[in-house]
Amino acid sequence: MKKKLLALALTAAFGGAWAQTAGSWLIQGGVTKISPSVSSGTLSAPSPSGTTVDVGGDTQPTLQLTYVYNDHLSVAVPLGLGFKHKLYGTGSISGTGQIGTVTALPITVFGQYRFGEANATFRPYGMLGLSYVRFHDAKGSATLNGLNPLNPTGGSTGLKVDSKFALSPGLGMFIRIDDRWFVDVSYAKTYLKTTTTLSTGQTISTTLNPGITTLGVGMRF
Repeated sequence: MKKKLLALALTAAFGGAWAQTAGSWLIQGGVTKISPSVSSGTLSAPSPSGTTVDVGGDTQPTLQLTYVYNDHLSVAVPLGLGFKHKLYGTGSISGTGQIGTVTALPITVFGQYRFGEANATFRPYGMLGLSYVRFHDAKGSATLNGLNPLNPTGGSTGLKVDSKFALSPGLGMFIRIDDRWFVDVSYAKTYLKTTTTLSTGQTISTTLNPGITTLGVGMRF
């Protein structure tokens, strides 16, 4: 009888602790993949006519900190060290290979609405984030140096990519393992357009609109 009472007490304690989500903090670690969906403008003159670009994806380890405001509303902040993207020539310079690299650090705050009961095993959620994407350490490759008509002899072409604000809507699934541990899967899309300026003066506008896929494992505290 004592064992049964103890089991019931533990069940009530764990279930109640999980259901009372207001004020809880969630921390998770995992991986995030950034996959740009590129629509490129053309590089301004002087340059080969029809010069466009593509941007490769990157996958990095990330953390996420979430504050649960009530049973349905929460605020999440992903944390990472940035994503390094390779730049490729397309259009009239297709086949030339990599023409540069740039590191992107997305700084985002997501508002989340979680569906279902607070103690449910599976909780889908919708989210909307405001992102500031900081671009830094942009570098042109030897290939770009050779293609650029204005590149000084023996010199190199520098790159500057404008940092921008953007909206990031998305969907996710929260999966409860026990009273403390969980798995979280989410996908968001950032509607992002930026301009790159070469050190020799040419510019190119690029719509990136990256998809952001995150898989994490975390705990409540």
